[in-house]
Amino acid sequence: MDSGNLWKPPSQADIKRPLILAVEDNEDNLDLLQTVLMLMDYSFVAATDGNTGLAMAQQYQPDLILLDMMLPDIEGIEIASQLKQNEQTKAIPIIAVTAMARAQDRERAIKAGCNEYITKPYDMEELERLIKHYVLNNDTV
Repeated sequence: MDSGNLWKPPSQADIKRPLILAVEDNEDNLDLLQTVLMLMDYSFVAATDGNTGLAMAQQYQPDLILLDMMLPDIEGIEIASQLKQNEQTKAIPIIAVTAMARAQDRERAIKAGCNEYITKPYDMEELERLIKHYVLNNDTV
C-alpha cells in the first residue's frame, strides 16, 4: 500500500474541515485512524515520530492530537508535556492512544497534559465519541 498520502499537507478543501494530527509509528494504526477520520469527514495529517509530531502541531495547529505513548524517539508523555508548555500548542486537546492499560500509565498521561486516554485495540465507538467531543468543544478554546 502506498501510504504517502497520509503525510501530505491538507488541501484547501481540507482546511474547512477540522484537522486531526495523529502521532503514531505503526502504519496499520495510522491506516485505521485515517479511515475513521475520513468517514467522520475530518482532515488528517500524521507523524511517525515525536519530533515530527511536535513540529507539525506547531505548524498546523490541529483541532485535536491523537498521541501514541510509545514512539521511537520521544515518549508520548514528554511530547504531551512539551505541547502543554508551549504557548502555541497548549490549548490543543490531546487524546493518548496506547497499548499501555495500567491505571498508573493513564494517570501519567493525564498529568502530562493529555485530556483523555484510550487503549489499543481501539473501541471504535469510544474513539469516535472522544474525537467528536474534543473537536466540537475546541471552538471555545
